Amino acid sequence: MLKNGKYVAWFKTPSKQGTGVIHLLDGSITGGDSILSYSGTYQAPGDEFTAILETTRHTKGHETIFGADNLTLRLKGKAVGRIARFIGAADEFPDTSFEGTLIFSEEEQQKPDREVPGFDPRKLPKLPQSR
Repeated sequence: MLKNGKYVAWFKTPSKQGTGVIHLLDGSITGGDSILSYSGTYQAPGDEFTAILETTRHTKGHETIFGADNLTLRLKGKAVGRIARFIGAADEFPDTSFEGTLIFSEEEQQKPDREVPGFDPRKLPKLPQSR
């Protein structure tokens, strides 16, 4: 089952691969990488899911894994524990296979602040007195 939260994404076509960050929240997808923004929707009844994702270039830079910008991706996959795997294609390149993995990124729990006791010199060990 896909949980709401942040996922690290790895994806590839037969010729290239890439990584990004995806945020899932109640059927909505947002995210991006160094050159693209992602937005879309997903449905996840049980362990299986489908998604439609739009990509938009936000920064000049290297070529995308499809070699083009502003794509519509259609994905289907399965989530098991913290890992989800998917396959799909871009509407603009239906014959180019696309697959990837999402890894749920749990936020590290902050340790509660502990109170540091004040310094009291009377509590230091006593040195032996010389005679």
